[in-house]
Amino acid sequence: MAMLLKKVWESMLSRSGSTSNSGRGSLDFPARPFSMGAFDQLPTDVLMQILRMLGPRDAAKARAVCWAWKSLASDNMLWIFFLHNGKEPWDSVVFAESHLRVGFRSMMYLDPPSELSFMHTYAQRENVPGTIIIDGGSGYCKYGWSKFSSPSGRCATFLEFGNIESPMHSRLRHFFTTIYTRMQVKPPTQPIIVSIPICHSDDTESARASRRQLREAIYAVLADLNAPSICAVDQAVLALYASKRTSGIVVNIGFHVTSVVPILRGKVMREVGVEIVGQGALKVTGFLRELMQQRGIAFESLYTVRTLKEKLCYVAADYEAELRKDNPASFEVAGEGWFTLSKERFQAAEILFQPHIGGVRAMGLHRAVALCVDHCAASEIAIDDGWYKTVVLTGGTACLPGLPERLENELRKLLEPSISDGIKVLPPSHGADSAWFGAKLISNVSTFLQAWCVDKKQLRQRYRRNASPYPIAW
Repeated sequence: MAMLLKKVWESMLSRSGSTSNSGRGSLDFPARPFSMGAFDQLPTDVLMQILRMLGPRDAAKARAVCWAWKSLASDNMLWIFFLHNGKEPWDSVVFAESHLRVGFRSMMYLDPPSELSFMHTYAQRENVPGTIIIDGGSGYCKYGWSKFSSPSGRCATFLEFGNIESPMHSRLRHFFTTIYTRMQVKPPTQPIIVSIPICHSDDTESARASRRQLREAIYAVLADLNAPSICAVDQAVLALYASKRTSGIVVNIGFHVTSVVPILRGKVMREVGVEIVGQGALKVTGFLRELMQQRGIAFESLYTVRTLKEKLCYVAADYEAELRKDNPASFEVAGEGWFTLSKERFQAAEILFQPHIGGVRAMGLHRAVALCVDHCAASEIAIDDGWYKTVVLTGGTACLPGLPERLENELRKLLEPSISDGIKVLPPSHGADSAWFGAKLISNVSTFLQAWCVDKKQLRQRYRRNASPYPIAW
């Protein structure tokens, strides 16, 4: 650091000398409240550039030189620069530190802080340990490290893992042990965050008991494995965080069912009502398979059909008008050759809005979402006006082109103008991995361990008091 400052100082002296010798006169620098010795002749922007070149560690050390350097090195804009050039996207950092740092227990009651000290935020984020993220999923599980850019592996969900007839505790233990082994990490060394799929969605006593039983089983198994800190959050809430929001309606097109979940400041509003539609991604894939069979298109496996769904299918803005068109497209599936689809491309996804065309007795997606919006509007919750007017899609099938636009148009037709005004439907922020990325936001926030986790000491203390040691984070 001293060598760099000396070089910069010598460079400025030589430039200053040549300037005075050439008759241009000396530069006029603004006065500072504290003296910096010889560096008083340097403008503030040059000194800030020096600190940027030094990097965050040496910039922090510069605060010990004198009051003037401390003032400069503590400047928010300097640490915003360091965060801006870090591994995490700047908008994700701002959202996490503004909305998630208080933790789920306080989010409902506290407004986001008006100001942040980004120097302290930087230091705290640097000290947050790497966390294991496990997104339970509904079709398959995604797992990986919080410091990585994406999940590192996939497997069956913990609800379907192993022998489904074995007790839940033994299945969960087998599930978590398998992931620890695949990630080559010992359970006592790293915190863990688990996303819990939406299940037992009613606001009845039996549903609450079932959710509590699953949550307690997860915490108990991870505690037995000696995990140092544990966090469990609802999958829909995490998907909402991934879209950088804390309130809205999450539409999760899962493997078997579609869930419409109202969330206010990170809390699932089960008292308002969670809508469940009895069809999901598997129905769309199965309907596409039927359509291909009707046309005599041969294929080897359901994997081929799913691949064609992901690559060629879309949602029609106007189904009847689209039927009058001919819009074929082709895709090559590895090992099976080329496939060409025409009307099947949009007919498969239409089952989401018109389940009866596929022989399914269920509510259309748009009607389920409209029903949830109506319930939210009727609840008259005054904390955030219009909190339900943002609809966030999540799940792999939710990535089909045209789905957000079609759903938004259908909602405007069904809802009263006073309710539909300002409503917007957002596509999945990270595709099928949205919940995993929402967990990544939480696990990198500066207060993750204190505000979001239960550690071993807390577990022991609550066990002694014979109280439930499991926080309600879903």
